[in-house]
Amino acid sequence: MKNCEYQQIDPRALSVTPLSAQNLGEKKAQSPRRKWEVFPGKNRFFCDGRLILSRQSGVLPLTMGLIVVTCGLFFAFDCPFLVKHLTIFIPVIGGVLFVFVVISLLRTSFTDPGILPRATPDEAADIERQIDTSGSSTYRPPPRTKEILINQQVVKLKYCFTCKMFRPPRTSHCSLCDNCVERFDHHCPWVGNCVGKRNYRFFYSFIISLSFLTSFIFGCVITHITLRSQEGKSLVQAIEESPARYPLCLVICFFSIWSILGLSGFHTYLVASNLTTNEDIKGSWSSKRGAEESENPYTYNSIITNCCVTLCGPMPPSTKDVLERVVHSSDFPVLCSPGTPKTTPQVLNVSSRAAPTSEPSPSVGCTQQQARQPAATALDLKQMVRLVAQCHADGES
Repeated sequence: MKNCEYQQIDPRALSVTPLSAQNLGEKKAQSPRRKWEVFPGKNRFFCDGRLILSRQSGVLPLTMGLIVVTCGLFFAFDCPFLVKHLTIFIPVIGGVLFVFVVISLLRTSFTDPGILPRATPDEAADIERQIDTSGSSTYRPPPRTKEILINQQVVKLKYCFTCKMFRPPRTSHCSLCDNCVERFDHHCPWVGNCVGKRNYRFFYSFIISLSFLTSFIFGCVITHITLRSQEGKSLVQAIEESPARYPLCLVICFFSIWSILGLSGFHTYLVASNLTTNEDIKGSWSSKRGAEESENPYTYNSIITNCCVTLCGPMPPSTKDVLERVVHSSDFPVLCSPGTPKTTPQVLNVSSRAAPTSEPSPSVGCTQQQARQPAATALDLKQMVRLVAQCHADGES
């Protein structure tokens, strides 16, 4: 019998590569990323996702700079003169107002305004099925609205094509942050964030305290110049002989006090009426839209009750759990050949406290024949080794 020609087979070649890919996928599944790392909105996160800020927050440093510069000039040059001629409580009052303004601004800017999570693929598919079944048999597409009753008032729920869900009442989608925000008031570039259900009270305290601070500094600067003019000089001479720092504070406060006071008055009216800026501009509950019955269904018909509910109610919990971990199906290895129908990529929520009880199979969506390919490959290798060994034994005999 003729000798069989053979080559030595490396034992490492017997290992199946898909299995190593599966182990790699298991390792990836054991260390999933957090929600804020894969957040689809246009936001920036700090402190491991606990602080949130809009991606377009370029005006926020300007806001902070104007406040710090104006107060710095006031404390450095106006307060010493006023303490000497009036009272020591002037810098104390200014310091308390300054600290309150800065804290309110930071809490408004870095607090979750009430972002609603987007619908998962399963939830979006279920909503689409509900819309299709509710539609008629005509060629017109089914409506993308729902109607509910709130205090005997019909309220329409609109469908958000970005978040794939029906928005809850008073919820709107911010085009700058690309998020649906609960009780959306407006997007404020001065604070670098949306103003919604969870940070409106901080925004209101910010503009109210800023109004008091601006009025206080403006009055102190006027008093400073008036006291200097009483030294036998006219008001114009006192301004001319004073350094440029006094007119600078005066100009900043003069042009900002009117807009800040107007904004504070407008939001005080909104709080007393339990309205939002978005609803007031659109005229949702007024005669602007020509509706016969346009009574606000959210008001309690009491100014005190509306203010307490809006500003002093319990802080609603954040629906965006930044500490929760997620596992994407893209993290698992693809064992199916190109063109094989697979299931839609889903996001599996995994709690950070408890480990998942079961792991998805990496061959989900593949046919049974393709799922058995690794076993068949291993069997062919074993038969090849056995055949080579038999040929080697026949050659020696």
